[in-house]
Amino acid sequence: MKRALLSVSNKQGLSEFAKQLIDLDYELVSTGGTKRAIEEAGLPVLSISEITEFPEIMDGRVKTLHPSVHGGLLAKRNSEAHMSQLDELNIETIDLVAVNLYPFKETITKPDVTEEDAIENIDIGGPTMLRSAAKSFADVAVVVDPEDYEQVISSLQADGLSFETRKNLAAKVFRHTANYDAMIAEYFSEVTEEPYPESYTVTYEKVQSLRYGENPHQTASFYKKANYKGASLANAEQLNGKELSYNNIQDANAALDVVLEFTEPAAVAVKHMNPCGVGTGANLFEAFGKAYEGDPVSIFGGIVALNREVDGDTAAKLKEIFLEIVLAPSFSQEALDILTQKKNLRLLKVDMKKPETQTHKLTSVSGGLLVQDTDEGSLEDVELEVATERQPSEQELKDLELGWKVVKHVKSNAIVVAKSDQTLGVGAGQMNRVGAAQIALEQAGDKARGAIMASDAFFPMPDTVETAAEAGVKAIIQPGGSKRDQDSIDACNKHGITMVFTKMRHFKH
Repeated sequence: MKRALLSVSNKQGLSEFAKQLIDLDYELVSTGGTKRAIEEAGLPVLSISEITEFPEIMDGRVKTLHPSVHGGLLAKRNSEAHMSQLDELNIETIDLVAVNLYPFKETITKPDVTEEDAIENIDIGGPTMLRSAAKSFADVAVVVDPEDYEQVISSLQADGLSFETRKNLAAKVFRHTANYDAMIAEYFSEVTEEPYPESYTVTYEKVQSLRYGENPHQTASFYKKANYKGASLANAEQLNGKELSYNNIQDANAALDVVLEFTEPAAVAVKHMNPCGVGTGANLFEAFGKAYEGDPVSIFGGIVALNREVDGDTAAKLKEIFLEIVLAPSFSQEALDILTQKKNLRLLKVDMKKPETQTHKLTSVSGGLLVQDTDEGSLEDVELEVATERQPSEQELKDLELGWKVVKHVKSNAIVVAKSDQTLGVGAGQMNRVGAAQIALEQAGDKARGAIMASDAFFPMPDTVETAAEAGVKAIIQPGGSKRDQDSIDACNKHGITMVFTKMRHFKH
């Protein structure tokens, strides 16, 4: 008779799995709550204490950490020495293990979790049994996911579990225990306030396979952080439209990042991860109208993010344009009735709550990983300095703030031109700042007269000011800090332009 050890926190499918194993002539061994569940199903099962001849102790903290368990798992069946030692010690082999772990992830995601609760939900014996069984996959079948019960049983009922199947199950176990340990490591890095430890361990869980990556010849998948709290595309609910692509997710995330900058009704249009139109207003309809007018050409085929529930009037305006995605905290039924008429338009319902704690931005490089805090810097964190003779008007200050919020999310070198609560031109990703300014001003056209300009970094020369002055810009916001700041200040004074220093830059490479 073969022996199976079952010890699971997730009881999904347990009784049927146990019954099918018995029908296949397996003897069952189990622990604690798993044993009770099997007995309640009217099935015979041995207690772990019956094979270890040692009681479960310390409230169940110690029960499976015993040679009778791990000897039965780790012994090589093709080794005469190993099998002889089992006989001498009266240890029986264990042929199948089904184990899943204490719910550590579910525990730490509770809003009122205590450190004591988290610690008590760190499984010790479970991962050890899983790793022992997975190491011995040549002889032992190991199951960590209830979704695999059916496959295991059907294989056993047929020709038995093949070597490749056991190897694949073992690989899944090692991924699972690595994920589990990574969550524990992340949790303790947070509680001990160690943001950049000597080894950086992160774990993500698969959301979906994607049709392809950035280009059709690249493969891709989408993963999410297990315990992430706050606005995230990974937690969005798709209400309509085709499956999201790699580029859709990138663009939608960029749009989400921008719209989260605003507390007033705001609309953001994004194309290729750069904002192309941003507007704010008394209501969403007005805000979207301004975002659309900011660049009615680039918005075509773009992504729109909104920070209020989409109403019928706004939906009707959105429907007139070819868009890939509309994301918002919610959609009225009238808005859904209008927008779902476009079968391919992806509608995403996204929690617009900012993360409670500072998060990290991860950027892969060949053979390495760059880790930094996300750029949470805002004008609330700095004391603005008006460096010029001319002071900004109230509306200019408002527009300067809008421009600064938007330029933060534009690829460097970045320039944003704005006026009357909307962007008019965006210059992104240029090799020099004058080039970025020229693109933004050309897009703004005659509307640039009386507008503001925002720059993500300082002006090393006054040439950008001269370009702005020619277009009629009346106020500029930039970090300052160049050795030649005075040259730009003098140029502003010469043309009657306000220049405001933030003493904070927003490079986005």
